[in-house]
Amino acid sequence: MSASATRPQLSIVIPAYNEARRLPESFARLHDELQRQNYLTEVIVVDDGSEDSTAAVVRAWMGRWHALRLIEIPHGGKGGAVRAGALAAQGAWIVLADADFSMPVQELARFSPSEFPDTDILIASREAPGARRFGEPFYRHVMGRAFNFAVRALLIPGVDDTQCGFKRLRRDVALDLFLHQTISGWGFDVELLYVARLRGYTIRETPVSWYYKSGSKVHPLRDTFSMGRDVVRVWRNARASRYSRRVLPHPTLASEVAAVTVEVSVNPDAASAGE
Repeated sequence: MSASATRPQLSIVIPAYNEARRLPESFARLHDELQRQNYLTEVIVVDDGSEDSTAAVVRAWMGRWHALRLIEIPHGGKGGAVRAGALAAQGAWIVLADADFSMPVQELARFSPSEFPDTDILIASREAPGARRFGEPFYRHVMGRAFNFAVRALLIPGVDDTQCGFKRLRRDVALDLFLHQTISGWGFDVELLYVARLRGYTIRETPVSWYYKSGSKVHPLRDTFSMGRDVVRVWRNARASRYSRRVLPHPTLASEVAAVTVEVSVNPDAASAGE
């Protein structure tokens, strides 16, 4: 069988920090959903230096789920974990997903390779017409909208939800953006989308249903301040023309990518996406 025939069409990257409790339920739902799809998929979990049994949970599932991979990195933040997974992904399209799957797995159909094939970056939106939110505390919603207002005013006008964790990127676009990422924390989405807009990539929002899940790793006050600081950092980088041209990969990043170890449970040429 040729390499092109066994190469996944879609890579799902899941950053995970102390997610041993929530991953089994997410895996069960995701596995069943992918079994119903007609395209080849790989699922990459990036363990961001967890202090619990996250890696052990993933390895246990790898024994019976051939599409599942594991990357382990030192703790550095969600942005760094997403970058490590995206740079290791083999799919023509890369989907970023949260470990708790606050978006129902059935809505992954909106991010399949056949949906909006001419769109470089497709974003799950909790604000687009037709989107629905369930169970979100009022203060979280207000803080999120205030943050997005600042992002739209300073950097990315016209994008109503930069922070939803579910996004699909064409692989070459993802590599271009992640190799030049400077922010490893929660604000990495803003930087990537700003650079994408600057470079002329197409960005589209698609409405999803979103369910608030307890146990979120986001600390309302601390992380809102941190993300605000990241927005200012991107704005300053833009003012200094840091993003105005393409540059060669930074040597540190290049060595980081080369050092990534991806654990594979079985032959990576396995033809079934869900098994």
